[in-house]
Amino acid sequence: MTGIDVLVVGGGISGLSSAWWLARAGFSVEVWEAGDRPGGKILSQRQDGYLTERAAAMVMNFRPEVVELVREAGLEPAKTKRSPAAAARRYLLHQGRLESLPMRLGAFMTSPLWSLRGKLRMLAEPFIPASGDENESVSQFITRRLGREVLEKAMEPFVAGTLAADPDRACAASTLPRLTALERRYGSITAGIVANRLLHRRQGCVTDTFSFQGGMNTLINNLARTHGVQLYTRHTVQELVREQTGWRVTAMTPAGERSLQVPRVVLATPAPAAASLLAGLDAELADLLRGIRYAPVTVVHLGLDRASVQHPLDGTGFLVPRQEGRHLTGNLWMSTLFPNRAPAGKVLLCAYLGGARSPEVRDWDDNHIVAETLRALRKYLGLKAEPEMVRIDRHPQALPLYHGAYQARMQAIGARLSKFSGLYLEANYQGGVSVRDRIARGRTLAKQIQAAERHAPGRLAPLALPALGPDG
Repeated sequence: MTGIDVLVVGGGISGLSSAWWLARAGFSVEVWEAGDRPGGKILSQRQDGYLTERAAAMVMNFRPEVVELVREAGLEPAKTKRSPAAAARRYLLHQGRLESLPMRLGAFMTSPLWSLRGKLRMLAEPFIPASGDENESVSQFITRRLGREVLEKAMEPFVAGTLAADPDRACAASTLPRLTALERRYGSITAGIVANRLLHRRQGCVTDTFSFQGGMNTLINNLARTHGVQLYTRHTVQELVREQTGWRVTAMTPAGERSLQVPRVVLATPAPAAASLLAGLDAELADLLRGIRYAPVTVVHLGLDRASVQHPLDGTGFLVPRQEGRHLTGNLWMSTLFPNRAPAGKVLLCAYLGGARSPEVRDWDDNHIVAETLRALRKYLGLKAEPEMVRIDRHPQALPLYHGAYQARMQAIGARLSKFSGLYLEANYQGGVSVRDRIARGRTLAKQIQAAERHAPGRLAPLALPALGPDG
């Protein structure tokens, strides 16, 4: 063995978060990343004075694990909070116009977004019996609990715009774990929300939306410099071999082939890459991973003069329901959300197209993509001039789709994986796709490895820091 306790394959947010928590728990960690930089899809880029985000644009947090990592990693001074203007309002496209989506119950029930019938149906939610169907789709779950209007006007655009998924096919328990958990525990979403609000007040858990000075790359670069973690880029893993004392992992590097013997390996790669590495070990496990599909997403960044946009841009942005438009799923107003995202007198708009709703966008050329984006934004935001900056980021496999009987798939993967001591999977195809989820899951993984180490015969556990605490 080499003195390395854990090898993490994959230097995206999943791998880096896992490595941070493992190092903090006292493990010596190496991270091998196939690309020439850490971060995976996350990348902050400057162009003509605009700061754009290739993928994740912010952290929307309600988890204490995220608070702990930001504080202990020394990132608190670099945090950039969402502006009050953006926090005040969110928009939804409704009958061809942007309507403010109410955040408070009173305003929610008086909003013109909902018909009288729809409002009465929502009020009946506490009296709807719970269901025990773990394979219920998002559409089935939301329609059963809150009615068709909430699905079509609120939940479908959320699932399509933020997760790139199809609510008719997405597993509710995997896609909306907080809402389905409320039903299981309290019998209704409404009762659960009331109970959780009281609980959060006692725990002091505050919802927070933020980015960082210099963008999300600041988080990535900080995690990549973690003490106790050695990061190697341009290390493409070719082979994973099980040995009596652990694992032998071989990668191609700029200097040639490199092998490492380690007791524990974490595969923090997309599902297809993990499947390729595991095919020789367990064909069934590899097939389960290959069955996970990914949605393509195209991101269009537009920089414009503020005077050329008629809309006040007094909010986060807007989402687009399926019946209002097929290709554009949402638009973030980045220069309203955070300071220093656009030059003085300019605005930065970030449009999302494609996803499971419209995968054909992946095959459009740049001119077609920009034309479709501008057509929509001229109509909804009143654009009066051409953009002075355009940037297109294409993600052919942007986000994993929690479609079908996804809970059963994850359980089957876990059962097959349990045969291999010291081998772990940690990526965004399980436990959530957001940066918040990835950080929280990294902590859970570190605790799992600590627990396995304590129970391993003849092994001394590394230092277990009490600050890891219980799961949030």
